[in-house]
Amino acid sequence: WPAITIGVAFAIAFFYLFYFAPGFGIAPKTNLFIFAAIASSALYAWRSLWAVFIETRSGGKHVLLIGGDASTAELKTHLEKNPQLGYAVHAWMRGGLADPALKNMAMLIKEHGINIIVVPQALHEHERAHIIYGYIGSGIEVVDLVHMYEAIFQKIPLRELEDARFASMLGSEHGFYDRIKRILELALALTLSIVLSPLFLLIASSIKISSPGSAFFTQTRVGQHGKNFVLWKFRTMFIGAEKHGPVWSKPGDTRITPLGKFLRASHLDELPQLWNIVRGELSFVGPRPERPEFVATLINDVPFYELRHIVKPGLTGWAQLNYKYGASREDAYEKLQYDLYYIKYRSLWLELGTLIKTVKRFFVNAQ
Repeated sequence: WPAITIGVAFAIAFFYLFYFAPGFGIAPKTNLFIFAAIASSALYAWRSLWAVFIETRSGGKHVLLIGGDASTAELKTHLEKNPQLGYAVHAWMRGGLADPALKNMAMLIKEHGINIIVVPQALHEHERAHIIYGYIGSGIEVVDLVHMYEAIFQKIPLRELEDARFASMLGSEHGFYDRIKRILELALALTLSIVLSPLFLLIASSIKISSPGSAFFTQTRVGQHGKNFVLWKFRTMFIGAEKHGPVWSKPGDTRITPLGKFLRASHLDELPQLWNIVRGELSFVGPRPERPEFVATLINDVPFYELRHIVKPGLTGWAQLNYKYGASREDAYEKLQYDLYYIKYRSLWLELGTLIKTVKRFFVNAQ
């Protein structure tokens, strides 16, 4: 907002200066370019100064990492590449409590002013864990690696999870919220269906005219609690596109019609899913539903995959915002980490934020 405020102030100043002072003679077009240049410069300057301010103000977050697993290494690399987050990694004991640096740990902490120690879950039950937790009394914060990872990346690190412990975190504590959410979604879906009905007719007519076949496309997807349901979309592929069996869509897919490319790029092909929301099979926000054929494979290949069925699937989702379109086991693994983060922390603010960012992306992609 400070950059926007500066931009608006300059816009007002230029308006009065150039339009009420006859000596300048600057055309509106020129004024527009001047304003755009100043606003862009102000925004860039503000973001740069804010990053420096955050880094300087929170420079006291001196981190000691314990453990040599992949998640710890990923966290270290990310923090070093993003100093604006306010964390400075000063030491890394890759060998955990067996690391030779443990015997000089007190000196290490004092020398670097360490006030945050990040530890892996496995350390909690280690017989020498008291060495680490003994520092809590001296004002040092001991943070679980999973919690730190979630806060920084806003996704769940699958490789660090334990079945029973994690599943218990996704219990029924959101029951009341889920019921309120259902009431609000039903009202919104019905309203949008009525308001957008002319657009529905226009798109359906265009599909019928541009290629033979039905304007709508139905497909079985896996929903909440693993139950199958029929998902509705506007048809974007030629008839008979999957005569050889289900295949993940990929960039440059020749099965997609010219109009279908536009509908997919603008996400207008998803509009009929408002009917799925009315029926209670889909939410506005949630993990995107997959086809049973793919789910059967992914449950065996990706750990914790079935946990995404704890909640209703969504028209949009946290994974869709934070990760590219996926068409492989590796992509499914990455997206699941974001889906489980949403399930664990779902709330009104997370849902609203997801919807707002989805709408923003819609307009950005449409340009």
